[in-house]
Amino acid sequence: MAAPKRGRSASAQSKPGRSLVLILIAIVALTGGMFASGHTTPRLGIDLAGGTSITLKAKADQGSAINKANMDTAVDIMNRRVNGLGVSEAEVQTQGTDNIIVNIPKGTNSAEAQKQVGTTAKLYFRPVLASEPSGAAAQSPSPSASSGGSSSPKPGASPSGSASPQQATSGSASPTGTATSQGRAVTDALKAGSTPSPSGSASGSATPSATPSAPSSGKPSGDTALQARYAALNCAKPADRANAGKDAKPGKPTVACGENDGSWFKYLLGPAAVDGTEVKKAQAVFDTQGAAGWQVQMTFTSGGGKKFADITGELAKNQSPQNEFGIVLDGQVVSSPFVQRAITGGQAEISGSFKQEEAQNLANMLSYGALPLSFREESVTTVTAALGGEQLHAGLLAGAIGLALVVIYLVVYYRGLSLVAMASLVVSAILTYVIMSLLGPAIGFALNLPAVCGAIVAIGITADSFIVYFERIRDEIREGRSLRPAVERAWPRARRTILVSDFVSFLAAAVLFIVTVGKVQGFAFTLGLTTLLDVVVVFLFTKPLMTLLARRKFFADGHKWSGLDPKGLGAKPPLRRTRRPAGPAGHPVDPKEA
Repeated sequence: MAAPKRGRSASAQSKPGRSLVLILIAIVALTGGMFASGHTTPRLGIDLAGGTSITLKAKADQGSAINKANMDTAVDIMNRRVNGLGVSEAEVQTQGTDNIIVNIPKGTNSAEAQKQVGTTAKLYFRPVLASEPSGAAAQSPSPSASSGGSSSPKPGASPSGSASPQQATSGSASPTGTATSQGRAVTDALKAGSTPSPSGSASGSATPSATPSAPSSGKPSGDTALQARYAALNCAKPADRANAGKDAKPGKPTVACGENDGSWFKYLLGPAAVDGTEVKKAQAVFDTQGAAGWQVQMTFTSGGGKKFADITGELAKNQSPQNEFGIVLDGQVVSSPFVQRAITGGQAEISGSFKQEEAQNLANMLSYGALPLSFREESVTTVTAALGGEQLHAGLLAGAIGLALVVIYLVVYYRGLSLVAMASLVVSAILTYVIMSLLGPAIGFALNLPAVCGAIVAIGITADSFIVYFERIRDEIREGRSLRPAVERAWPRARRTILVSDFVSFLAAAVLFIVTVGKVQGFAFTLGLTTLLDVVVVFLFTKPLMTLLARRKFFADGHKWSGLDPKGLGAKPPLRRTRRPAGPAGHPVDPKEA
């Protein structure tokens, strides 16, 4: 039984080159991927690269108050939105009782992140009472628009449900007719109270009747005022667009604007039939089987799916444009498709002329929900990297001094073995740098000052692994073994110690990453990454390299500069006793007499 075991051990010792080739291939592949991706340096956080600092002031909405719970919820949603866009290392934190500070580093999607952090993302599905081109488009209506029977592009695209797209939505026909006919349509719609009335509105109450009451004094009624707002609305003006859906209540009719391919449209909308909070999931997908292009697929909750089926069923009974519903996001119509029959199944799609980024941004906001409060942008400040650069320079200087002290200690105490340790540190540094560069575009990792500190701390963790292995080898030599068996016998004991030590370090980094936020997570992430790389380097580089060096005369003979001199280590006499020379008649010779 002993012979096969020795054979396997000898076979394992004779092929350390395989591990070295494997780690060399990994380094070459990762480095090649880094250059191929064009990201040859790690992404930097806001403290090192600069960026934008935004101050948002909370405003209480109807039914919501400015309190700690709502502010914490807003911070959490903003954090998830920004991370969903791939802008990592963004800091979102409260300041005082009604302010939120958002720090966004320069980099991919930082402009879009700045746009989304304060976007309320309140979504409603409202039936359309009337709609028409607004602004320049209204001044010069196309012949098809004035004819009252043709169609032109509309804002956004169309949803679809479990029914086939052709049956659920047969295109994106736009509102048609002249301004005069549209004005009559507004009046008729309000007077007839033809707004579809599903079982419940977004606010939880039944949809109110739109039938107006005649004004009894000089003050116009609500419906008359709404008609006046609709008639005066010019969506080509930014001020009108901003005020169109401002302070709109879910249970009341309102006006809104929508854009498509540079043309603006204005809408008169009924009470909300479905609330965006009843969208369970939203994701951007590309339609590979049709010509719809990028779409946002939505899945409703059970209650939301029933309301959506009710409203689409009611709308399908009406004539254009009252067979349409507006998908209203933060007061702006992003789509207003018409319906031919009820859309059941609890699923819908917003499809049409979306670009990939637009579809992903919309899905991102819908997925992470609406903010419980509205926010006003108080200030936007550009942050320079000057202070961070000085701190980075000081941190790198401290790291260089620490590394130099480690190297001096290794050279003085371990002598020739210090070459193995330094080579292992170089390999670990290369892997760390390349992987950090690749993680920037892959998961949005950004290197900040705490992350740099984590990398510096990792130098000590990595060096500690080498020292554990070297000391185990020395212990075996002190027991009287030669270097080659000492290297192999020391490895199992050192391996257990290294794995336990690295597991504790990784566990601490993981817990720190989970329970903290902001920059401290950068420290924890870097510490965990370098701990894992320490295991890889020790197993695939340090141990195989020691096996190869044990076959070289300089180390095998225990040269005094090898760091493995048996005499210097206080080695015991060899385990095998030396046979005495035989004297006359086979009697052993006393060494003293000889």
